[in-house]
Amino acid sequence: MIEVNQLTKVFELTKKQRKELATKDTKAIAVDGISFVCKPGRIFSLLGPNGAGKTTTLRILATIFQPSQGTVSICGINTLEQPHLAKRKIGFLTGSTGLYARLTPNELIKYFADLYGVSASDFEKRKAYLYTLLNMHDFQDKRIGKLSTGMKQKVSICRTMIHDPEVVIFDEPTSGLDVITAKNIIQLIQDCKDQGKTVIFSSHIMSEVDLLCDDLAIIHKGKIVYAGEMNAFRAEMQAQNLTAEFIRIIESSTK
Repeated sequence: MIEVNQLTKVFELTKKQRKELATKDTKAIAVDGISFVCKPGRIFSLLGPNGAGKTTTLRILATIFQPSQGTVSICGINTLEQPHLAKRKIGFLTGSTGLYARLTPNELIKYFADLYGVSASDFEKRKAYLYTLLNMHDFQDKRIGKLSTGMKQKVSICRTMIHDPEVVIFDEPTSGLDVITAKNIIQLIQDCKDQGKTVIFSSHIMSEVDLLCDDLAIIHKGKIVYAGEMNAFRAEMQAQNLTAEFIRIIESSTK
């Protein structure tokens, strides 16, 4: 379970940033008082155009950023009061994740399993499941620096999931990947739902949202402009397809 209450994030702007943005403001509000709940066994999609506040929100949920105001609860744990306990419940995957180029996938995955205190027997079970799902056996002993983008993303996924987290956060997980690798990730997300995990993801690919999403929220300029169940979203659509409806809601929110 993820519970977000009146979440706000304000960034201080440097002189260079103010110049690039052509503004005299010294602060930028990335997230502006948003609230929502992500339930176990359901997939929650956070949608929005670039710069809307999606990634900032997900990084706050993952305890990478601290909020300026508001609270986040992960499985009943307040992330501000007990961030280390919350982190143990979370798996966070983003397309910009850095990896240790000199290590092999086997070395990296074992390192993170040890960090999370995964037992030897559980490690072997999780590793076997993830390596099979993601087709990682052929490159498990190659240096990560020599791997393709898709292979590196698979390693990132495995690192994210090796401790069997209760809450999984996916930030544009299939961006820039080939069709087969994207299919593997979609299967993993569906497996997480079937296992009763709490899943939240962002994506610009509406076919993925249509396939996976149970609940959604649309964020624009740091504010939630739509929130509800996917079935209700489809039933209430005024446009011909999901993409057009998404655009309609964003444009209507600025009027």
